[in-house]
Amino acid sequence: MSDEPKLTSRTLHVEGLVNARDLGGLRQRNGTLTPRGVFFRSENVDSATPAGWEQIREAGIRTIVDLRQAGERAQDTQPRPDWLTTLPIDLDGLDNATFWKDFWNNGLAGTALYYLPHLNAMPERSVSVLAALAGAPEGGILFHCMAGRDRTGLIALLLLTAIDVEPEAIVDDYLETVRLADRRARASQRENAEPTIEALCQSHGTTTEGAFRAALRGLDLAELLASPGLSAAEREAITSWRGNASSVHMKSIQNWR
Repeated sequence: MSDEPKLTSRTLHVEGLVNARDLGGLRQRNGTLTPRGVFFRSENVDSATPAGWEQIREAGIRTIVDLRQAGERAQDTQPRPDWLTTLPIDLDGLDNATFWKDFWNNGLAGTALYYLPHLNAMPERSVSVLAALAGAPEGGILFHCMAGRDRTGLIALLLLTAIDVEPEAIVDDYLETVRLADRRARASQRENAEPTIEALCQSHGTTTEGAFRAALRGLDLAELLASPGLSAAEREAITSWRGNASSVHMKSIQNWR
């Protein structure tokens, strides 16, 4: 696939952000497109300028679901606008030292190689995020981590699978963040980490893209959605994208594998 970013109508143009986009406009298996203006993904929104926050408001976003750890959130420097609801949900769960000893210091937490193990070891973390997305106040919802790559990528994978998006479109959405690597590096004043991440994946017998494809193939969304941590109403909200699309039947979810 091309390494050039695809600046399409899904791009959320926000001053201060370079990796923000609408999950609407992706093709589903039934030939329709995912609803626009429901779920958005991005990097840390603390880098948005005042003009950028106004662009977020104009996009209809009224809730931020922050997937970062408490220590990461404490480093933010800007107050949030008073029209915005922020829901902090720590997706990582670093207190589970047994799990993270195999994924943290070796860099695998920055790849899709940790997705399925994390879902298996701590499904309640992702379920809490889905519950927050389902029950958020009216309006668009933007979810983010620091770079908008892997924690955000995991939740995007769940949401896009839940509405039966074509697999290639799900993969391409993940790879868009990879294609934006140079811009992300310049914005954060850091080196482009993608070559190092690719080399790490290759040392584990796969690639950046291959690791994500394996997570997509191995995802058991039906089991996750059956969690007692989700109410029937929350489950319906996720599979219908908060009532903006026809709910995907659980049997169809089970057949995706």
